[in-house]
Amino acid sequence: IKLIGTGERMDALEDFDPTRAGRRLTELVDDLSNWYVRRSRRRFWEGDPAALATLHECLEVVTKLLAPFVPFLTEEVHERLARDVDPEAADSVHLESWPVADPTAVNGDLTWQMAAIRRLVELGRSARVEAKVKTRQPLAKALVSTPGWDAIPEDLRAHLREELNVREVDDVGSEGLVVRSHKANYRSLGKKFGQRTPSIAKAIESGPPTAVAGKPDTFQVSVADTGERVEIDAEDFTVVDRPTEGWTIASSGSDTIALDLELTDDLRADGMVRELIRGIQEARKSSGLEVTDRIELWWQADEPAATAVRDGAELLAREVLAVTLDEGAPAAPLAEHSLADPPIRFWLREAGT
Repeated sequence: IKLIGTGERMDALEDFDPTRAGRRLTELVDDLSNWYVRRSRRRFWEGDPAALATLHECLEVVTKLLAPFVPFLTEEVHERLARDVDPEAADSVHLESWPVADPTAVNGDLTWQMAAIRRLVELGRSARVEAKVKTRQPLAKALVSTPGWDAIPEDLRAHLREELNVREVDDVGSEGLVVRSHKANYRSLGKKFGQRTPSIAKAIESGPPTAVAGKPDTFQVSVADTGERVEIDAEDFTVVDRPTEGWTIASSGSDTIALDLELTDDLRADGMVRELIRGIQEARKSSGLEVTDRIELWWQADEPAATAVRDGAELLAREVLAVTLDEGAPAAPLAEHSLADPPIRFWLREAGT
């Protein structure tokens, strides 16, 4: 199998190494399902020819690549994917021509730009987890720092906004998002300064310590009680960076992302609507509806959730494929569903039933 990935070309099966080949295929399937398909769902619903053709091509190639590993499953997939569509396709997946990679078809700029977006998405999710903020709760802004950010086009930045559920994404720039402090290492100081440790520790934490010219890893602090300048070592303190109040920050390597955690009434209302969307989607699934089935929907809620649903009715109807959206209980007896936070009751049925 010749697979081109992150700067690596592998001839795994030719080298009798199915383990490496299998791992690369696992990465490919994960990228396809957990990124491309998930990010393109709306395009599929709308019947976008380019999106559907790309997915079909990917599935055909993956089926051929997987054939040596899962011969019977890929035979069934080939029958449904190729034979049912193209009567001239080979009678068996194992009679198909082996896929040949075309390195010239790879857009290098797009590849690294999308890789940067995906790294920032993962960092942003980590920042939300750290701050205990659900992904469904919209946030006002994300500030990012990554090499080449200025060259990343707007349509790719839109993926970052949607994945992190933020309304605006911009460069970190010169905004002071980090508050830096210094913490004394009492164990190290105690060995050197004995009874003087508390006053020197206070000087460190009142800091910052200043570097001493010509002496690497040596610093000075001024002891307030005596005005004395004392030299300390790098091991005598640690630097502590924490986000400015109202922000959460995550960094890895050369990538940094900061999320604005301040919630306005508008953002909270949007979050309520998205929680309702999640609840309705789960109710659709438990009711046995297909993902493309249209529904009729009824709902009841107290304020402020009621106003949030009214204001977000267009988004709600579009996301859950509701052809009608009525406030109040239905006249016909239907199964009732509810959310605890926000407290909303709703009923649904397949449209036209």
